[in-house]
Amino acid sequence: MAKFLFVYHGGNVPETEEEKARVMDAWGHWMGSAGDALIDGGNPVGMSTTVLPGGRVESNGGANPVSGYSLYEAADTDAAVAFAKKCPILDSGGSIEVAECFDM
Repeated sequence: MAKFLFVYHGGNVPETEEEKARVMDAWGHWMGSAGDALIDGGNPVGMSTTVLPGGRVESNGGANPVSGYSLYEAADTDAAVAFAKKCPILDSGGSIEVAECFDM
């Protein structure tokens, strides 16, 4: 089995307590459906800072700021993408990058 990094981008922040509870329930259900394949459920992250060649720094999060991550195990990229397509972030306007992790 291969490991895949899911990098979440965007997504709307829930505005009410009811909406927050609904969103958290959806995430819990989705993550729970992964079983042991979810190696690390990850966390949301704050605004990123990018260090560029020459030491130049951009503190605006870039063109498509990261909003969180997870580490998932799957047979191949197609299987990881199929699971990612069910992620609740997609219902709130966000997106997911799926990248295979390689052991070094």
